Amino acid sequence: MSENKHICLALGGARSGKSDFAESTALSLAKDHGQSAVYIATGQAFDDEMKARIKRHLDRRDPQFTTIEEPVDLVSVLKSHDHRHVLLIDSIGVWITNLMINDLDVDKVMADTIEAIKSASCSVVLVSDEIGMGIVPENAMSRAFRDHIGMMNQNVASLADKVAFLVAGVPMIIKS
Repeated sequence: MSENKHICLALGGARSGKSDFAESTALSLAKDHGQSAVYIATGQAFDDEMKARIKRHLDRRDPQFTTIEEPVDLVSVLKSHDHRHVLLIDSIGVWITNLMINDLDVDKVMADTIEAIKSASCSVVLVSDEIGMGIVPENAMSRAFRDHIGMMNQNVASLADKVAFLVAGVPMIIKS
C-alpha cells in the first residue's frame, strides 16, 4: 500500500458512532493529503422511514463531501477514482442487503469488491455493522446476511491499516 493510500474500517452496532468516526477519518485523510472526500451512499429509499433517514444523513453531512449514491456497483466507483480521492463507503450492511434483494451472486460481488479495494489507488474508509455478537437468527435469509457481512468484514479488516470498533460513540482501535 502506498504511503498516501489508507484503508480504514469502522465497525459497530446501531447508533454506535461508526458513521461519525468514518466521516471524520475520511475528512482528516483528505485534508492531510490534499485529496477530495467522496461519500458513497449505499442506502435506497424504499419507504418513508428510509427517506427520512437518508435526509438526516444528508443534512448533517459535511459539505466538503461530494456524494455519490450507489446501492450496488462499488467496483465501478472504486475504479473511477484515483489517488486524488478518499472514498467513504457507508455502509457495507446496506450494500449487502441491496445485493441480496436484487438476487445477485453476493459472494462473487464481494470478492470482486475486495479486489477493487486492493487495487484502488485511492484511500477507502468503510462503515460496517458488527452483528456477529448476537444470537443465531431464526431464518435462512438473516443467517445468510450475517454470514456475508461477517466474511466481508473479515476480508476488509485483513486489508485495512486501521480498524476501529465503536461502542457508545467511543472508538476502540483494534488494528493500527
